[in-house]
Amino acid sequence: MNEAIKQQIFEKIKAYKRIILFRHQRPDGDAVGSTKGLRQILKDSFPEKEVYLLNTDYSDYVAFLGKEDEEIDEDLYADALGIVLDTATAARISNPRYRLCKELIKIDHHIPTDSYADLEWVEEERSSCCELVAEFYRTFAEDMVLSTEAATYVYAGMVTDSGRFRFRSVSGETLRLAGMLLDRGVDAEQLYANLYMKEFETLKFQSYVYQTMQITENGVAYVFIDKKTQLRFGLTFEEACACVGYMDSIKGSLIWLAFIEGSDGSIRVRFRSRFVTVNEIAEIYGGGGHACASGATVENKKQMRDLLKMADERLKEYKENNEGWL
Repeated sequence: MNEAIKQQIFEKIKAYKRIILFRHQRPDGDAVGSTKGLRQILKDSFPEKEVYLLNTDYSDYVAFLGKEDEEIDEDLYADALGIVLDTATAARISNPRYRLCKELIKIDHHIPTDSYADLEWVEEERSSCCELVAEFYRTFAEDMVLSTEAATYVYAGMVTDSGRFRFRSVSGETLRLAGMLLDRGVDAEQLYANLYMKEFETLKFQSYVYQTMQITENGVAYVFIDKKTQLRFGLTFEEACACVGYMDSIKGSLIWLAFIEGSDGSIRVRFRSRFVTVNEIAEIYGGGGHACASGATVENKKQMRDLLKMADERLKEYKENNEGWL
């Protein structure tokens, strides 16, 4: 099935003169890496084509990967092929002009909840969308070019979305594809330095999270970062959201949540878990994602408390019915 879909996508790419790439709002390393990586592969492989990466949201976290394209005339969308990467639902696509494309392709690794494209290649068991991009290149390597630049973009997304190749979704195939990228000359040391070196103020914020985080009766670790705290530490919204990763090593805490107050007063929720499925809770609050890594939004602190209670009950149920969870 997937082989047939990949072939259809490749044929569509060959057929169109103009291709426009899109990704999700509030992009992470995988969203940026997959779109920038595929764009570079297509530009190098088909220099006669127009290939654009057009989005309205950007990422400070991976800004070192370089700038993106300026918006083009709306009329140019009409005869273009649109490719949306790393985006489960149409509502999360960063650029609403994707609707103007003649045809649309979806390439994604999230749990499928919304069918919005003419062709859809979704493998939810993959560690990242970048892994799918690497697989796409490998399938058609005889007809495509993978430069060091493109490999670096794709490798960056694989590293970040797999937790540096630690998550359960990482397979032998993930590492074989990563090895293929490294063989193209990716400077892993330089990349890791850009991804993981922290500013002094960021380390102070990390200390603040450890001092203020709380744990529920059954082991859900959580922290609330309001606008005042974000201002105090000079954080972007994206940097504040990243604090969910600070709580991932607490023994007995299999779910950890970050509640981040937005400029409009709503509260963005970042879900992470080990072993326990949490995406179903995220979906109740209009979000979703992966089984153990999801996002949602609540409107006020009452909803925040309700969500936290739901997560605590989910963790209690899991611990009562499972063994070997540390």
